[in-house]
Amino acid sequence: MSAPTFRLRFLPLVAALGCAGCATSSTSTAPTPPAIASTAASTPAAPVSKEALAALKQELVKQHGESQRARIERGVDQVAALWRPEDGDLAAFAREQFLPTGPRLDATFTRLEGLFEQFDGHMNELGRELQWFTDLDLGPLLPVEPLLAAYDPSSNVTSDLFQAKPGFAVLLNFPLTTLAERVKEGPTWTRRQWAEAKLASRFNRRVPAAVEQKVSQAIADANLYIAEYNIWMHHLVDAKGQRLFPQGLRLISHWNLRDELKGDYTDPKGLAKQRTIVQVMERIVTQTIPTAVIDNPRVDWDPFTNKVTVAPPESVEANAPQRAAKADTAPEPDTRYARLLATFQASRKVDPYSPVAPTRIARAFELDRGLPEERVRALLTQLLESPLVPRVAKLIQTRLGRPLEPQDLWYPGFRPGSKVPEAQLDAMTRQRYPTADAFARDIPRILQGLGFTREKAAVLASHIRVDASRGAGHAQQALRRGDFPRLRTRVEKGGMDYKGYNIAVHELGHNVEQVFSLYQVDHTLLSGVPNNAFTEALAFVFQARDLELLGLGKPDAASERERVLNDFWQAWEIAGVALVDMATWHWMYEHPDATPAQLRDAVAQVSRDVWNRYYAPVLGRKDSPLLGIYSHMISYPLYLPDYPLGHLIAFQIEEHLKQHGPLGAEFERMATFGSVTPDEWMRHATGAPVSAEALLRATEASL
Repeated sequence: MSAPTFRLRFLPLVAALGCAGCATSSTSTAPTPPAIASTAASTPAAPVSKEALAALKQELVKQHGESQRARIERGVDQVAALWRPEDGDLAAFAREQFLPTGPRLDATFTRLEGLFEQFDGHMNELGRELQWFTDLDLGPLLPVEPLLAAYDPSSNVTSDLFQAKPGFAVLLNFPLTTLAERVKEGPTWTRRQWAEAKLASRFNRRVPAAVEQKVSQAIADANLYIAEYNIWMHHLVDAKGQRLFPQGLRLISHWNLRDELKGDYTDPKGLAKQRTIVQVMERIVTQTIPTAVIDNPRVDWDPFTNKVTVAPPESVEANAPQRAAKADTAPEPDTRYARLLATFQASRKVDPYSPVAPTRIARAFELDRGLPEERVRALLTQLLESPLVPRVAKLIQTRLGRPLEPQDLWYPGFRPGSKVPEAQLDAMTRQRYPTADAFARDIPRILQGLGFTREKAAVLASHIRVDASRGAGHAQQALRRGDFPRLRTRVEKGGMDYKGYNIAVHELGHNVEQVFSLYQVDHTLLSGVPNNAFTEALAFVFQARDLELLGLGKPDAASERERVLNDFWQAWEIAGVALVDMATWHWMYEHPDATPAQLRDAVAQVSRDVWNRYYAPVLGRKDSPLLGIYSHMISYPLYLPDYPLGHLIAFQIEEHLKQHGPLGAEFERMATFGSVTPDEWMRHATGAPVSAEALLRATEASL
């Protein structure tokens, strides 16, 4: 899988909070408002007494009629929960701003929907410009670039909208809802009700701009750290000084390291290469990797002994960055975990201002994902504990002709065309895509190959822009009509290798979803999908066909069986990684004063514990910290659970496509449904809620 799509960059403004909530219709009785606690000890309590609020409600009911009572009582309570003394006279504000059901309320909703599309879109574009040089492969960075990338121009918008009062006008007139309400009542709501709730959800907490900016800066710093974390593979040597990898091969951790490992199954020296990569990964997790070898081809490194030597001048690449040619074995000083801790500490400062979800963990599941953590954990555990795992593992072992090892966590042999050597695939993609522009020009053909009509493919391609990425790659959505999603993937000097192409096809899936879910959704407040797992699922649908688009791996009955086994193995692999991510955040909340070194040890131990429970019995080695390698843990907080969920959702979509294709028309129908609850979206898309059952049933049948 690639780096994540940038769907949630501007949380304070965009408020793309998983399913945004549901609303009661303007003509129905509103449910009881969710309880909202005081925002923080440092934030003054609501300045209006219960008696005064009761009197205000009664006054408004008398003015607007008994039919408006439920809306009035809910709206006043929502405003009072976040009102501060410096905001002024709450009663006067409510008298002026409450709107009964009717044309003025409808006009207000329409005005706000259009306004927030512009707010979100333009702030997104400003953020994109600020990150332009840190995101894209445009040469060495100026010293000012990381500072620009860390600045979030949207961080003060929600705070300002509370201070200027539009935020309170929204809360007064539109309902906040709980996840339980959305799940229970959502299936009966109109599209307008969903959009009203999405509007209200962006004001479900009042976080100071300075606090939001700290979070943005911490995440931007972590992103840049990861984007520049490269290993020059030609400079990995064994005990005899032999080099297993070709000159010029620069791989970012973890994405390219993992993909190189996958490609090595067809290499005669592949097993030695894979064991070397695993050793590199484990040293990154445990921070025993020497600092001197990170993005430095001027030194050679034996990752097994940790010996560092100065690289012979003739072995140093022509495009080598300016680094010291010094045989220094000093380990990386826990920078990986210092970055993660910085994000955690910044996120903690948000907690007191988010009474509806008072931890980053709660916000990630209850708000962003729209799925309770317990349900996600149960789905992951169902995969990990499936009795099908050892059966699939035995099949892999038979194919490999050897006992399984830790690297077989990423076994790709079920994929069509997986027996094609990586070098051959690289040659094909480099010739076809020497530049990012070449891939952009080929998008209409790719989309037609995926089942879109010529006309639809042309329209979609005209809305997507392609850039060469500094990091592994990502998709950055547009948030207003008139702007265009960006597809970013790595394009090396000799052209786009297969790794970059595979990521590009994945990101293209994100971009196509982003075009449909913005330009064709009925309410722009509902643009997008329920959560990141869904855009990942739709991207997986594209990515699974990358070899077919190169003229390889045409589907037949045998390849369909292989596809099922591949999906199962990938979901099993990433499920444990997601558990590590979740456990790490729980550990940080339980140890808020931890040092980077303590966090390092904790992550390594959590990784070993999950490994020993679920993976060692299958892959044959205990105490590996390998599950902690995923870069998302550092740069995309609590994103990893979206990947196994995405695999489950993608499989349900694929099963539906087999019965109700073609892909193009069905993809469009699904992607235009918008951001509602996960189960509601899935019922619309496939007829069933989110579940692991479809994948497990198909895997058993394939075996």
